[in-house]
Amino acid sequence: MTIRRARRAVALGFALAACVLRFWLIRLRGPLSLEQRARWLRSAARGVLASLGIGVEVEGRVPVSGMVVSNHLSYLDIIIFSAAMPCFFVSKIEVKRWPFFGRAARAGGTIFLDRSSRVSADRAAAEISERFTGSIPILLFPEGTSSDGRQVLPFRPRLFLPAAQAQTPVTAAAIRYGLKDGVDERELCWYGDAPFLPHLWKVLGSADFSARICFGEPHMYANPRVAAQETHTEVEAIRIPRSLSVAVCAR
Repeated sequence: MTIRRARRAVALGFALAACVLRFWLIRLRGPLSLEQRARWLRSAARGVLASLGIGVEVEGRVPVSGMVVSNHLSYLDIIIFSAAMPCFFVSKIEVKRWPFFGRAARAGGTIFLDRSSRVSADRAAAEISERFTGSIPILLFPEGTSSDGRQVLPFRPRLFLPAAQAQTPVTAAAIRYGLKDGVDERELCWYGDAPFLPHLWKVLGSADFSARICFGEPHMYANPRVAAQETHTEVEAIRIPRSLSVAVCAR
C-alpha cells in the first residue's frame, strides 16, 4: 500500500502540473471561452483520475445542456463528473479560496455562491440563467454539502429557481463509489469536519476504486419545490446499489 500511495502521489503531481501547463498553452492563443474552459477541465479531470487509478462507468444518456443535479459524496465527485462530460459547477464560495483546486475551479468556469448573501445568490442565479443559452450543462449538488452516502440529504428548492424560470430541462444523476471486496463506499466519502489531506492519503492507498454515474431522463419543472422533491426521489431510486466494474470513461 505504501508503494501504491507513493506511486500515485507522484503521478498526481505530474497530472496536476500537466493541467496547469495545458491551460497556459491554450491561454497563450488568446482568452478562453467558457466552452474551452469546460473542455480543459474535462481533460484535466481525466488525467487526475488516471493518476489516482479511478475508473469511471457512465450509465444513461449524458446531458449536453440544461441543469444536472446529483447527490454529493466527496470532492472526488467534481473530478469524476468533469471526466464524464464538459460541465460548469455551482459551488460554495469557500472553494474559491482552496489551494490549487480553487484556481482550477475558477479556470474551469465554476459559478461561486455565497449562501449567506442574497446578492451573491441573485448574481449566481443570473449567471446560471445566462449559461443555459450555451451548449454546456450546469451541474450542482442541491444537498448543499457532501454526505456519507447512507442517505440523500434534502435538496434545496432555491437552487432550482433558475431552471424553473428559464424552463430549461433538469436531469437527475446519481454517483456511487465501488471498492474491492465489497468495502462500503462510506470509506471514501469526504464529509463533516474530516480534514482534506488525510482523506486524500486514504484515496491514494485505496485499491480497485471505481465510480458509476447514472443519468436519468430530463424533465421540465415550473415549480422549484416540485423540482427539488421529484429529482430527490429520482436520485434516491437510481442510487440503488448495482455491481460496479472498473472502466475508463470514454465519452
